[in-house]
Order: sequence, then C-alpha cells, then structure tokens
Amino acid sequence: MACLIAAPASGSGKTLVSLALTALARRRRCTIQTFKVGPDYLDPQLLSAASGRPCRNLDPLLCGEAWVRQSFRRHGVAADLALVEGVMGLFDGRGPTAEGSSAAVAALLELPVVLVVEASRQAGSIAALVRGFRDHQPGLAIAGVVLNGVGSERHLALLREALVSIGMPLLGALPRHDSLALPSRHLGLLPAHELHDLEIRRDAWAELAERHLDLERLWPLLQAPVQQAAETTGEPQRPTKQPVPIAIASDSAFHFRYPEARELLEAEGLSVQTWSPLADEPLPEGCRALVLPGGYPELHAAQLAASGRSLGSLRAAAAQGLPIYAECGGLLLLGRALADGEGIEHAMAGLLPFTARRGPLSLGYREATPTDDGLVLRRGERLHGHEFHRWQLERAAAVAPASTQPLWRLEGWGTEARLEGWGTRQLHASWLHLHWGGCPQIPQRLAAAARPSPTTRR
Repeated sequence: MACLIAAPASGSGKTLVSLALTALARRRRCTIQTFKVGPDYLDPQLLSAASGRPCRNLDPLLCGEAWVRQSFRRHGVAADLALVEGVMGLFDGRGPTAEGSSAAVAALLELPVVLVVEASRQAGSIAALVRGFRDHQPGLAIAGVVLNGVGSERHLALLREALVSIGMPLLGALPRHDSLALPSRHLGLLPAHELHDLEIRRDAWAELAERHLDLERLWPLLQAPVQQAAETTGEPQRPTKQPVPIAIASDSAFHFRYPEARELLEAEGLSVQTWSPLADEPLPEGCRALVLPGGYPELHAAQLAASGRSLGSLRAAAAQGLPIYAECGGLLLLGRALADGEGIEHAMAGLLPFTARRGPLSLGYREATPTDDGLVLRRGERLHGHEFHRWQLERAAAVAPASTQPLWRLEGWGTEARLEGWGTRQLHASWLHLHWGGCPQIPQRLAAAARPSPTTRR
C-alpha cells in the first residue's frame, strides 16, 4: 500500500515524521523505500541517508504520470516498506492549481494520506483546518493526523477532543522541542553530508517514532506496493558497447542530481566517474564528456576560485570540444565571476560572459522550447523543468562566443517568457533543472556526443 506524508503547509513537520518512520524501519531491520513528491534535492538526501537506499522523486510535471507510476512500482516492490513524503501544502501544485501536488500524486497512486499538522498555536480550531483538508477533494483518503509541536498533556487533550469531534484518527503527537528542528539555509534544509551528527540524529528520529507515534495504526500503512503480474522490476538492459568515461562534478558545491541521472548514463554505456572541483582535482583521465549539476557553489566561491587545476582542466576540456552539460549551480562555474554571500567576486572558469551575484528568488516550473538543435536539444521539442535559485546573472559587456546562442524560450506561471541559457553542439548551460526520467533523450544524446567514433545524432 504505502502512504503519503503531507501537511497543510511547508514547515509543518512532514520531513521530521518521514525521517522518524524511516529511521525506525532501519532500526527494526526492515528495508524501506522512500520517495519525495516534486523537484526537491535536499529532503531526498536526508531520506536516503536515513534509509540507506536512494530516495526517488515522483514529479508528474517533470516526468509524466506514466513514469511516476512505473518508478513507484518498480522501486517500491523492492523493499519491505514504502513511504512518500509530500511537497509544500497538500494541494499546492503548479501556480494556484493542484496540478503536480501531493494530493495529485496520492490520487494517482491511490495512496492514503497522513496529514502532519503544526499545532503549537492551535486548540479547537484544528478541527476546522483538518475538516477543510479532508473535504476539499472528495475521494482523497486521509488516514489520520500526526500533530507536531504539542506543548503539554493538557494541550494534547484539547487537540485530541477536537479531532474526535470530526471523526479524524490521531496517529501521533510530537512534542515541541528545539532539538527536533532541522537546520536549513536559503534553498532549504541542509544536505545530509553537512549533518556531522547524522548517526545521533537517526537514533533520535527512531526514538521519536517509538515514543510518540501510533505505530499500530501507522506501520500497516507503510507496507510496500504489491508487484503486479505484468510488471518487471529489473534494471534497464545495458548496452554491450565499450564503456566511455564521463565525469560528473560531485562534492559539497555540486550535489543536486537525481539518482536516475547516473543510472540512465550507465544504461547508455557510459562509465560515470566523479570529479571534485572543490578538491582541485583534474578531470578524470580520458573522460569524454562532463556534467556539472546544481548545488551551492556560491557558498564555496573562494575555494573554487583557488582551484586552479580544476578550472584549468575545465577550460582545456572546453577547448578540446568535449561535451559539457551544466545546470543551475553548474552554470555558475562556467561564468567569469561568482559573488559570495558577502558580495565579494571570485573568478570562475571564464567560459561564459557573466558575473553571478545574489538577487531575487527565481522559483517555479517552466516549459522550455529549444531555439535550435544543440548538444542535447532539438528544435520543436517541448521540455518541462524547474527553476530554483537566488543568484542572478549580470551579463558582461562583451558578447558570448560567436558559436553560442540562447538555449530555449522559457515560460511559466507568473513569470514573463524569456530566452535563457547558452547552447552549442558542444555546450548546454542553463538555470533549468531537468529530470531525465521525463526526457530520456538527454542522456541518450549526451552519450552519443561523448563517443569518440562518429555517431548519428538522434
């Protein structure tokens, strides 16, 4: 079956409840497959660390409903238990609609919803709030409520009676305590690799579930989906071609990527090797292409600027014509300069004519229409991606290299359509994050470009 952990709004505690149940499953020596609704990179890192298995994103706006169903079934049946953490508020989707929301995914996968409510400043009013969420979408099954931020036994008694009055099961009540807070920064929670007390936290999360959640009711909701007779959970067929090495930037500055990225590249016959610009490593010897994912380069701008060997290796790769695919934070590495949080500029690779510095938030789903054929794009296609960044680009007076042109036209709810990115037959550089599960032609074309022998472009 599995269940979806949702909330009325962000910051209600759904990640804490998801981590507590996941950590408890691991303590009980059960395998648990976690999923995350939406394009988030940070919550999945925490859920992966808690479960010991890669968390999978379920985003129908980026990947389509059929892919979401397939991914949920394929990975869910491989574990004893399964859990889906929602995104934002239960009905928050694209723009003002519920399209792509937690509720939409729950309905698509026929999952019961566990609603986590931040109750620290409520008493009887909680009945009105929960009733509204229960009745807003007929057919959506809310299995019960977990209260977060309960201040005392008296407070709990008030909240319990309010829920009884509307016939809503209470599935747990977490206490109000500063030690339960998850640290965050400007794009969300801290990534798992920055939590140096992760083992201690995992024990604390498991203990939280043992002491404060109604496990007799919740545990059956975590049972993994049953494999259908016609389904297969096997890995994609691997090609028999000689593996071609490709480098992916991977360190504290560059770690926003979905697990499917590596898997799809390997399925195309590429040998994925990690590369750390922060450690001033040269590109792996013999690599035939480079992927620069998003992350937090702005927090490491000075260290990146001092990584002369890495930046020189990147410039040499561009000069040699190696394919380069860069998203968001990866794009910033290619510019002339990157300003840190204090506004101090630090030199980057200098391959593109911009300086990046902190500015207004850019956030939302975008529809992208390529302007021409490029490294991984073809004119006439329509792709769906997600934009999320606080650093903005100040274009230099000098123009970009003559061979580059805007990648695509971006459109999205509440934002003006614009041309964005840089592209050539060798380069793809953009703010836009893509989930390759929804556009498998991207790794296919990247693999074709990386192969030293002539290949027909797809």
